[in-house]
Amino acid sequence: MTRFALREAHAHIPAHGRAMSMLRAGDCLNKEELLDLLGRAGGTGWVLAAGARVNAWADPRWPDRSELDRVQPDRPCCVMSFDHHSIAANTAAMRAAGMSEDEPDPPGGVICRDARTGTTTGLLLESAAMRVWHSAPEPGESERRAHVLAALKDLATHGFTEVHDLLSPAWLGPLLASLDADGLLPCGVRLYAPQAELESQHAAATGPRGWERPRVRLAGAKCFADGTLNSRTAWMIEPYRDPLPGLPLGKPMMTAAELDSALALTRAKGLELAVHAIGDGAVRAVLDARERAGRESPPLRIEHCELIDRSDVVRFAEFGVAVSVQPCHLFADIEVLTRELPHRLHRVLPLRELIDAGCAPGRGLWFGSDVPIVRPDPEDSIRAAVHRGRAEVGPVIAPEQAITEDEAWRCFSPEECAR
Repeated sequence: MTRFALREAHAHIPAHGRAMSMLRAGDCLNKEELLDLLGRAGGTGWVLAAGARVNAWADPRWPDRSELDRVQPDRPCCVMSFDHHSIAANTAAMRAAGMSEDEPDPPGGVICRDARTGTTTGLLLESAAMRVWHSAPEPGESERRAHVLAALKDLATHGFTEVHDLLSPAWLGPLLASLDADGLLPCGVRLYAPQAELESQHAAATGPRGWERPRVRLAGAKCFADGTLNSRTAWMIEPYRDPLPGLPLGKPMMTAAELDSALALTRAKGLELAVHAIGDGAVRAVLDARERAGRESPPLRIEHCELIDRSDVVRFAEFGVAVSVQPCHLFADIEVLTRELPHRLHRVLPLRELIDAGCAPGRGLWFGSDVPIVRPDPEDSIRAAVHRGRAEVGPVIAPEQAITEDEAWRCFSPEECAR
């Protein structure tokens, strides 16, 4: 196949650019290395590190709040997991976010506590993590522009001519339009606003002085049906082997009524809905909502789909739902999959079944990376889709679901090039 155009179907452009300027927690091989990295951080203000892969450590335990307080006693300090769904925070960071010791779990979040004493450990999941992380000062306008330019240039070096930004902040569309007007935009961008911001972003994009243009447009909304595997908040059909207390199947993030409302909202705007759904329970819930919507459904894409029950595979093509997956995540998730879901490994990324059921590469089956969760090199997803595991060591996950290299490259092709 001639690879003259590539589509990155799932990226976070501002986060990628900002992560490039943060401490690189992903380079740390254990807790001691991470604490040393944090303790050596220069400057003033918040200490932020991104990309921690705790489940890949020989001893997969986050540093607790007291350990973070030891290396950073005065400055707020946070370490973000590579999947952006959990953080470890010190006392100063929790205080900066107004989080008290006896505070209950927020909706859609978990404040982890010591099983014996009940005190907070500093490990925060989902919405609790985002509350503390976003308490750090946001970059200024010039920093934002620099971050976005750096991210786009990196994506362009990997051959991408089209990028989908999933969970776009309100300022991103106007900034991209400005870059395009200045001749600095290296690729076309489709934006997906947080569901709660769709009304306002749609008005700003399409109004009399709207920022939309041929290479920059608002494509739809984004919402979250569940969490992630590494935080054990992905919504499963069958229990984790060692689940979080009280969450044997992970954590559903949306009710059936909320999914129905999200579909109705995007249809009213003539836009798409992108739903984050990693576990097979979440995938089924979104497909159920699509079935309930019938002809009233807007175009729908489900993001990640890392596990899909066999009975749900045929429903994607049947309902015209796009499967937006990131096979490269297999490299990062092998440890948690084999440890927590050994009984469900045969349902991990069933790409062969999806294609055979009618999800054509590039049209019904899309590949991306979820950068900065992992790097945006398309070769990573090609290797994962074809070989189903790391090339050097480790298990092969569901080898019967492997696809050909040509099929894998077509999953990166914009729809008009995939026919």
